[in-house]
Amino acid sequence: MINENRLVDLFLKLCKINAPALEEKDSVAWTKEFLTQHSLEFVEDEAGKAIGGNANNLIVKLPGNLPDAPKVYLSAHFDTVEPTEGIVIEEIDGVFHATSDTILGADDKGGMAPAIEAVLSLRESGEPHGDVYLLLTVAEEIGLKGALALKIEELGLDFGFVLDTGPPVGSFVTRTANHDKLDITVKGIPAHAGKDPEKGINAIQVVADAVHGMRIGRIDEETTANLGIIEGGSATNVVCAFVKIKAEARSTNPETLDVQISHMKQRFTDAAEKWGAEVEFDHVRHYRSYDIDPESTVVKVAQEASRSLGLDPALRTTLGGSDANIFNAKNVPSIVVATGMEKIHTHEEHISRADLIKTAELSLEILRVSAKVSRNEL
Repeated sequence: MINENRLVDLFLKLCKINAPALEEKDSVAWTKEFLTQHSLEFVEDEAGKAIGGNANNLIVKLPGNLPDAPKVYLSAHFDTVEPTEGIVIEEIDGVFHATSDTILGADDKGGMAPAIEAVLSLRESGEPHGDVYLLLTVAEEIGLKGALALKIEELGLDFGFVLDTGPPVGSFVTRTANHDKLDITVKGIPAHAGKDPEKGINAIQVVADAVHGMRIGRIDEETTANLGIIEGGSATNVVCAFVKIKAEARSTNPETLDVQISHMKQRFTDAAEKWGAEVEFDHVRHYRSYDIDPESTVVKVAQEASRSLGLDPALRTTLGGSDANIFNAKNVPSIVVATGMEKIHTHEEHISRADLIKTAELSLEILRVSAKVSRNEL
């Protein structure tokens, strides 16, 4: 049975610890102390060294007493999209808000607290179960870096669940997009803007030409593209000699994604040729999509747990990424469990007490249902 007071207290304390990506040291240290106080075994990896951060992933293990049961995991991440230093949290009509000029941090403390509470409640129940792991990662918000550094393939896990998306609680993400990053550098020619402007090539003008008519935003139902960061120039009296742009595109269809990236590159190439400038590209597939079979064990377990609590076990597609993309790429079947976090990455982020509790109950039920599966059936 979920200890509601412990759950809420854990959530609030985690939210109050400042933990921007690559600077999660204080949050990880506090969590280690909490786990020690509750006699949960854990190890740290060396993710911080690998990714240039000040903290590591935590791998928590609750040893099982059912040798034939699957080895499963619950996962959430420590970091938030921006600092939460000086946060003030208030519960208003059963909903937690940050009333300070910060985000709340329910992404992903609204997943982490229920995951930890579920494991504690399972142990306290005395019910039989297989090995259960908590994978608590760092640097998720800046490119799933902690998950990339985590050697999940060495744990022998059968499947697992990442608590890291919004409501309705009871639903699951089983299909996501490929995500490509595209960095563009446009090189013009500098010149004195007042004396000899005609001797220069303005990189900003080249970019404007390239972007005009470019397909960005919503491309189709399952494809998006964005130019997110642009910077360049040196002074107002110098013809701008360079512009750097950070862009992205996402799609559940790899062919459509390739076409979109080619289109964006071509627009810049044509504009550069027209104006006599140069353009360079740095294109990488940031993470791969996954599409988990609805008849797979990981999905059946999740849906059975959701139904047993009277929830709607809907299966969802999202263009957002999570650590599940990395874990699936490392051949551990993984889906994302919906939590109560709403309006994430904004100062209006919030989560209700009821959804926090419901997420913990669902996580516990998922572990219970998992224990009924035989590894021989996988």
